[in-house]
Amino acid sequence: MRNARDVLARYYLYANAGDWERWCDLFADDMVMDEQLAGRIEGRDTLRSMMAGMGELYSSFENIPSHFLVDGDEAAVVSHISARSSSGKPIEAAAMNYFRIENGLITYLANHHDTLPFQVLSQS
Repeated sequence: MRNARDVLARYYLYANAGDWERWCDLFADDMVMDEQLAGRIEGRDTLRSMMAGMGELYSSFENIPSHFLVDGDEAAVVSHISARSSSGKPIEAAAMNYFRIENGLITYLANHHDTLPFQVLSQS
């Protein structure tokens, strides 16, 4: 079974590699995510279908963690997102995620960041 630090390391490794299938595998079947842009996402199958569209939204995506705080099965990570929309417009945003991890899988994730830089996703 993976510990919380290992799960977090894989979370960012897979996201930065664009390996959304393996990234989704880090979540429990009955996971819940409160995502700043997408709202509440419930269930790994729902998450997996949503993440299948990442390549259509972003031409590049990188989420680099700078601070990890792990306390048992809870964790918080401060990171910086550098991305480009599918049309090439830049996105730069500080982010903070709160995780609950049980039995080596993410059961809950709350994602917090400034939404203004992401408005370019809805622009042509």
